[in-house]
Amino acid sequence: MKSLRLSRTVISGAAAVILPVTLGVMAPQAFADTASAPADPYGPACASVPKEGSGSLTGMAKDPVATAASNNPELSTLTAAVKKAGLVDTLNNAKNITVFAPSNEAFAKIPKADLDKLLADKAQLTKVLTYHVVGEKLTQQQLEKGSFKTLEGGTLTTAGSGDSITVNGTSKIVCGSVPTANATVNIVDTVLMPPK
Repeated sequence: MKSLRLSRTVISGAAAVILPVTLGVMAPQAFADTASAPADPYGPACASVPKEGSGSLTGMAKDPVATAASNNPELSTLTAAVKKAGLVDTLNNAKNITVFAPSNEAFAKIPKADLDKLLADKAQLTKVLTYHVVGEKLTQQQLEKGSFKTLEGGTLTTAGSGDSITVNGTSKIVCGSVPTANATVNIVDTVLMPPK
């Protein structure tokens, strides 16, 4: 009789433990789309990103970062520069990085003669491009006040709030938190130059 009472106590005790654990495991799955989803892209230039296809925000999320950038017409100059520097595989094979991607307009701010010179100098081009990459995925909140070491070895500083964030005090993030398969992309309106 005692053993029957004991087994009932054990069973009801086990049920009391198992039930909340089961609910705890199921709940995150039910809310996985909202709780663990990355932040939505933000900023005025997000509106000019294609609405569908491989260059859209949804399409870019499926590809590694260099491939994703090559599908976005706003990043065609950056894509050409990455190819010239031989960084396509480096960027596509990296894990959990953040790329501050200069838009075509950002490159257009550089005088043509200076840009041509930069594109012709592979070592300097590599230095400039790797200065735009941080070796961790950064959230919008981290960018509101941050200092981050780049793959080039220098440091980027970010400041601002909400949708208004600048990098190194001059370059604005015009479309931030764009997801790709292996990186978060923040499209910027000015090419960042590493400290000499």
